[in-house]
Amino acid sequence: MAYSCFDVEQEGKVAHIRLNRPEALNSMTREFWMELPDIVNRISDDGSARAIVLSSTGKHFSAGMDLAVFASGGVSAPQGEGYSNEMGRLRAYFREVVLMLQDSFTCLEKARMPVLAAIQGGCIGGAVDMVTACDLRYASADAFFCVQEINIGMTADVGTLQRLPKIIPEGIAREMAYRGHRLPAERAYQVGLVNEVFPNHESLVKGVLEIAHEIASKSPLAIYGTKQMLNYARDHSVEDALNFIATWQTGMFQPADMMESFAAKGEKRSPEFDDLLPRPTTF
Repeated sequence: MAYSCFDVEQEGKVAHIRLNRPEALNSMTREFWMELPDIVNRISDDGSARAIVLSSTGKHFSAGMDLAVFASGGVSAPQGEGYSNEMGRLRAYFREVVLMLQDSFTCLEKARMPVLAAIQGGCIGGAVDMVTACDLRYASADAFFCVQEINIGMTADVGTLQRLPKIIPEGIAREMAYRGHRLPAERAYQVGLVNEVFPNHESLVKGVLEIAHEIASKSPLAIYGTKQMLNYARDHSVEDALNFIATWQTGMFQPADMMESFAAKGEKRSPEFDDLLPRPTTF
């Protein structure tokens, strides 16, 4: 399927999603918000990929929301005959728009396989919302992160303020959110926002794809369970999280993948695991 904001390909068990509007700094148009969840959900539902890499093109990873979306009334309620102008209904509509935009990034978190972000140049505004919903983040040496919303008079509302303090120290997250300054790649690495800094864009994408292929070599069922547990533990108490893994293992822990791992090690070969089954779309 062709997309206007992305290129998508799959090599082996790794799906690669690339933002492909470098001439516009990969800003997020209306099409962007519709296409990203469609792509991610298709990959997750299909189950044949075991890791996803999200990268970009050009000088900057993404400049965030395309201002044309605001100028064109893209977040405004429909007008005209049959539509109410009552203020409560208008505000309720806007709330649904924000929730829809949030879901466009939450799909990365809900995907059944890890999502690895490869970030070069500027990661600005909505792009920070996006990469904080990924499992792992990697950067080139020229990368920087900016919670741009505060600089244009608004509160970030698509995930940054909810996820960033769970990734880096709260004080650093608050400073980024209050001041709107650029956090350079090396500092981002120091505070734990990114896992590794690569010298340049080319080595970044190459390195992240290699990491993704390594993850894809593991049992996809075990990786799926691991992602589920890490996400759950982030938002729940230790006691609740321990109870959840006990329940999960009761159903999902089966010996086949473990036996294959042992056999492959003994035979000095790479293990072979079944893909996850496609998600049901009907019954």
